[in-house]
Amino acid sequence: MVLPRAVVFGEALTDLVQGTPGQWKGYPGGAPWNVARALSRLGVSSAFAGAVSKDSMGDEIVSQSQAAGLDTNFMQQVDRDPLVAIVRSNRPPRYFFAGDADLFFDPDQLPEGWIGQAELCHFSGISLARRPLADRLVEIARAAKEAGKRVSYDPNWRTLMDRHYRERTFTAITPLADRIKLSDEDLRHLYPGLTECQAMDELRALNSQAQILFTLGEHGMILHTPDSQLDQPAITVEVEDTVGAGDACMAGWLAAEMLGIADLKERLRFSAACASISCRYAGAHAPALADVEGLVKLLR
Repeated sequence: MVLPRAVVFGEALTDLVQGTPGQWKGYPGGAPWNVARALSRLGVSSAFAGAVSKDSMGDEIVSQSQAAGLDTNFMQQVDRDPLVAIVRSNRPPRYFFAGDADLFFDPDQLPEGWIGQAELCHFSGISLARRPLADRLVEIARAAKEAGKRVSYDPNWRTLMDRHYRERTFTAITPLADRIKLSDEDLRHLYPGLTECQAMDELRALNSQAQILFTLGEHGMILHTPDSQLDQPAITVEVEDTVGAGDACMAGWLAAEMLGIADLKERLRFSAACASISCRYAGAHAPALADVEGLVKLLR
């Protein structure tokens, strides 16, 4: 049985977004699921490992996972309430979460031998702030690291994360990660009261060897390696919205390495192209490899 090269752990959910007052629309989402779907569309065999509900919302997530080419043997459907993000407003962001299907993910049901074939295990999202799921995922991250797999992590700060998340989950996974992406907003929440430089020093104290991709929205991104720093400006496009752009950026950064792009500057450009293409579409759009390669070619 051929198993995926990349396995992404965490939550898949439905965003219930209010447009005009009283008008709601549902979109499958969740940061880990967005990353898994984008990795697959970028040509990396991938799976999303998490639990979704046995209802129309869960069925839609499974259907879109199949359409994106994900290995759905890693997904579990459980008879629980669907996890939803109820987004009352995008500007400013106002949302809350309901449901519990994600919490019933059972690592013992993962395909036999998966960790032997996986090259990358990625962790992110609110799953890491929801117990007992968070503790299970930390244990999987430790097992992956012990097995010699590449571990990547995106803290992806959300409102339900708190001091306990910072002191427990964040400090547990950060030292395990080979690749860490975080935004300027993430950094402010993780290290309140510190300057950007002070916060990065604290992060480096937890993990001195990881590559850290620091994103700045329209101001681009900075890649910090143990011995260098590389800048990548944002790629200007006509923006529909920025939902999921960070997830597309993460997927692009990881995919670039797995697709054999050796040069760090080229990986950054590929990642930035993924984020920009995502911004052209409403919702968390997973960019296709051909579109990303086309945009990158135009930039050369």
